[in-house]
Amino acid sequence: MEVLVKGVLDDLRHSKGYRNRSRKLFRKAPHEKYRSLGRLLYTYKVGDKVHIDISPESPSTAPHRRYQGKVGTILERRGRAYVVAVQVGGKIKKIITTKDHIKPFNP
Repeated sequence: MEVLVKGVLDDLRHSKGYRNRSRKLFRKAPHEKYRSLGRLLYTYKVGDKVHIDISPESPSTAPHRRYQGKVGTILERRGRAYVVAVQVGGKIKKIITTKDHIKPFNP
């Protein structure tokens, strides 16, 4: 019996999808759920500092979860989206995302 159970558990693999281990990261508190209207009406200019705050309502335009909480600079506007430069380690990455997932950075 133990051999069968061990064999079954060995066959199960850990999922390594795009949004794995992000349940708590993308969760919103109840008082934050419907507050993104001001964020959508804000106009950003090239050179503005922004804070990347991924909104779980629109996952198709969301950046990768490793950029959650990072601060970046807006490089350009591309259609409805913005190109944001973020420094990760020693590299500068360009992220294309919409207004849903960025908010103004106020130090």
